[in-house]
Amino acid sequence: MPDGSVPGQERYWIGVVSASHVSRGVQGGFAQLCHGKSAPLRRMRPGDWLIYYSPRTDMKDGEPLQSFTAIGRVADDRVYEYRMSDSFVPFRRDVRYFPCKEVKIAGLLERLSFTRGNRHWGYKLRTGHFEVPREDFLTIAEAMLGEALITAPAAPAKG
Repeated sequence: MPDGSVPGQERYWIGVVSASHVSRGVQGGFAQLCHGKSAPLRRMRPGDWLIYYSPRTDMKDGEPLQSFTAIGRVADDRVYEYRMSDSFVPFRRDVRYFPCKEVKIAGLLERLSFTRGNRHWGYKLRTGHFEVPREDFLTIAEAMLGEALITAPAAPAKG
């Protein structure tokens, strides 16, 4: 089934989530952002790319991490609710993740448009989800994927 993506029109996103929560999403093949809100997920389209940045290992008491921890592609146009408990029903979206390595942001600060020359670079990340230019995506993707770099991010995901 086609994923609905339009080659050359994909966008690139950063999601800010603790590493333990990223791991759950990667294992389950889904994205969940901004404490389960639907709006960030609805901004993304099939074929868009999502890179997770994890400030900490765990949401509240985790150790500082400040790393990019996962990279994937939005699989389809479905945003859905998922009941985690009677009092928490967050929204999710399916994402196809790629095997990658964790990359510290410190080594990329002067190469990314949203951090370069900005001593308060962490402020941008507090929004929880934001779009980045293709050049920033490629810089981070190259660091995370190395030899497996997706050479043509405009190509639709397979699978």
